[in-house]
Amino acid sequence: MPGDYPVRFGTAELRADADRPGGWLLSVDGIAQSYVDLDEPRHLEFDYVRRMGDVIDCLGTAGVPMDVLHLGGAGCTLPRYVAATRPGSRQLVFDADGELIELVREHLDLRGVPKLRVRISDAREGVATRYDDSADLVIADVFQRASMPGGLATVEFTTDVARVLRSAGTYLINIADGPGLVFSRRVAATVAEVFPHALLLAEPGVLRGRRFGNVVLAAAKNELPVQAVAARAASAAFPARCVADADFRSFHGRAKPLTDDAPMTAPTPPRGSFG
Repeated sequence: MPGDYPVRFGTAELRADADRPGGWLLSVDGIAQSYVDLDEPRHLEFDYVRRMGDVIDCLGTAGVPMDVLHLGGAGCTLPRYVAATRPGSRQLVFDADGELIELVREHLDLRGVPKLRVRISDAREGVATRYDDSADLVIADVFQRASMPGGLATVEFTTDVARVLRSAGTYLINIADGPGLVFSRRVAATVAEVFPHALLLAEPGVLRGRRFGNVVLAAAKNELPVQAVAARAASAAFPARCVADADFRSFHGRAKPLTDDAPMTAPTPPRGSFG
């Protein structure tokens, strides 16, 4: 079961965690993609995934099922988490790497996740097929060859996500960025063009532009549970800052929204940034 496997976007490496009997690390070309605990799907190993889990936990009423659309799957850590924490949720994953998904199906018990469907599709093309007002939550965690596809960070795509979301729905995005956070600021400005409410979470060192890392961004048509999310982030083992309201507007400042006619290539992490 542990080993190296050719997939669409490189070579996948599957490694068992010696410290957790059910733990598995899935990487592609040396970049960690997913950590899955088959025995305890509520366990979120990566800090940025824990921040995404915090946002999910604070949405609506705890334990109530949701309709969730995932853009990017890999090991499907968050679909497993949602299935465990909100039983009965209907979930759909779009992932463009069919070989990687088949590897996860075969070795990481993907078929055992209740009410989860996976379709092999480009994320943007997949969203275009969804009905209006059909999702409570859309999660974008899409990386190809260690970089977020630029076409998933434009006003046009964000507008299509808003179409799919219900009025109380939330858009949750994982961004990887480096010193200066130029890409994150432009994505924030893009999201602000479409959604009236937004927040972002990042470790202080990343937010100050000192190192490469993850920025988690949440956006919604209605108000977000900012205080609850901020409290969780501040009390974490590795605390993160929550930037919202006026501070969020200051964060993106005069950054220009990204469009299909004027996209931006997302930064690629330095080798060794994410395991």
